[in-house]
Amino acid sequence: MAAKQQKQQEERCTREVVPQVGRVAIIGGGISGLAAAKQLAAHDPVVFEATPYIGGVWKHCAYRSTRLQTPRPDYEFSDMAWRNRDDPAFPTHGEIVDYLEDYADKFGLWRYIMLRSKVVAVKFLGGPSAGFTELWSGTGEPLQGKPMWELAVSTADDSDDVQLYKFEFVVMCTGKYGDVARMPVFPPGKGPEVFKGKVMHSLDYCKLNEQETVELMRGKKVVVVGYKKSAIDLALECAEANQGEGGQPCTMLVRTLHWVVPSYSIWGLPFFLFYSTRFSQLFYERPNQGIFRSLLCRLMTPLQKAGVSKFIESYLSWKLPLSKYGLRPEHPFVEDYASCQMAILPDGFFDMADRDLIRFRRSAGGWCFSENGVVLNDGTHVDADLVFLATGFEGKDKLRAVLPEPFRGLIVNKSSMMPLYRGTIHPLIPNMAFVGYVESVSNLHTSELRCRWLAGLLGGRFSLPAVEEMVRHVDGETEAMRRTTRFYRRHCISTYSIHDSDAMCADLGSRVHRKSNFLAELFAPYNNQDYKEE
Repeated sequence: MAAKQQKQQEERCTREVVPQVGRVAIIGGGISGLAAAKQLAAHDPVVFEATPYIGGVWKHCAYRSTRLQTPRPDYEFSDMAWRNRDDPAFPTHGEIVDYLEDYADKFGLWRYIMLRSKVVAVKFLGGPSAGFTELWSGTGEPLQGKPMWELAVSTADDSDDVQLYKFEFVVMCTGKYGDVARMPVFPPGKGPEVFKGKVMHSLDYCKLNEQETVELMRGKKVVVVGYKKSAIDLALECAEANQGEGGQPCTMLVRTLHWVVPSYSIWGLPFFLFYSTRFSQLFYERPNQGIFRSLLCRLMTPLQKAGVSKFIESYLSWKLPLSKYGLRPEHPFVEDYASCQMAILPDGFFDMADRDLIRFRRSAGGWCFSENGVVLNDGTHVDADLVFLATGFEGKDKLRAVLPEPFRGLIVNKSSMMPLYRGTIHPLIPNMAFVGYVESVSNLHTSELRCRWLAGLLGGRFSLPAVEEMVRHVDGETEAMRRTTRFYRRHCISTYSIHDSDAMCADLGSRVHRKSNFLAELFAPYNNQDYKEE
């Protein structure tokens, strides 16, 4: 075993030398960064990863109990299946990191990766001719044989040691999660400064080991702010730590209700039937569709919300004690699915609530701190020794921190979404791509296919439309999401993911219809294995 580990470490020899002028830089060594490195290998890319490890959020922003929310076979690269893909259990974060490291082993990606290398600033070298022009990057070409961006890179060992490197093209894969915590803003005298206990964001909690988390929460009155996946996992870990004599219940402060799902089965039917087949997605609005489809979607809206959504909601209301705890959302299920807000419940969550180890308080009207806990806007006081802020991350702030003006101010549009053509190219930021900022049921598949599309763009297999046309396309996506869900400010393609993949395949000149026959094309679910490279 020791010899095998030593051989593995020798094979995982990372990059030590970076050319002063290179073709492609990739910032971030998570799922998207690895997919980009594999697809862009012909350009000898340099992957700058700020930490000593690859894996992104799965390595740095996971609790001990964190598991994937997608079935194992739906979360794999098209050219590398899980070794145990028939295991029905959702993979742990440790399993996912191992899978990603195996992926880097299989395709020799370590030679492109610079660990402990943080990009602290980016400078645009392209000049006005590549800026706000009719054609993206001035000519429409992603690689023009001259440096367009200069990266300032510091090492984790010495933050003052900054090296400058120039590249023709940069791929941003820093991700939506981790690194920058989203913190609530309070009026003066009502924030954490008045609280006598301890306040911690979930990002800091991830850095603790199991023993430290138990010691932190055991016997404490804990409040968890939030009701999404990270908050639910955190509340369950708190309840588990407080079982037995001296334990205290954990209170979840629920600001916005969202639907939660115990498994990928609804009344005995597989979940994919409702949203992941070509037939099921036929009735949901997609970006920039024609008049006929717009009319069809408008006519089918009652069926979507009163039919499919109600069918799923009836099961969830029967299966879970949502009404008992005041956790049944008023909006249709499809709105959460269309905005990637749906969370898979961990085993035992409501069992802990039934044992009074997890409690729920609604705080839709807002809340603030007091000396001894938190106060809701209706005057309700909740005592606390420890408050966890599971309030999410500001992934776009990571981009703003390194990008120069005027590009920094273009990261989001008026709808607070990143305006990305094909979920990858910003029409107004030349010679740069963004991967990992679009969500779907399987973010791994979404990133992998975009990296393949990007490789086609850099390889000259197709050309981008004019900037104005890309802007119109992006605006059409925003409008389609706005009409589908009230939570449209998240760039989620779940209800039209097959159409999204079709468009990229068409650009690449690949087959759009990937199934073996007509019936499978309509009624079988699409997954990563359907998109194996031809």
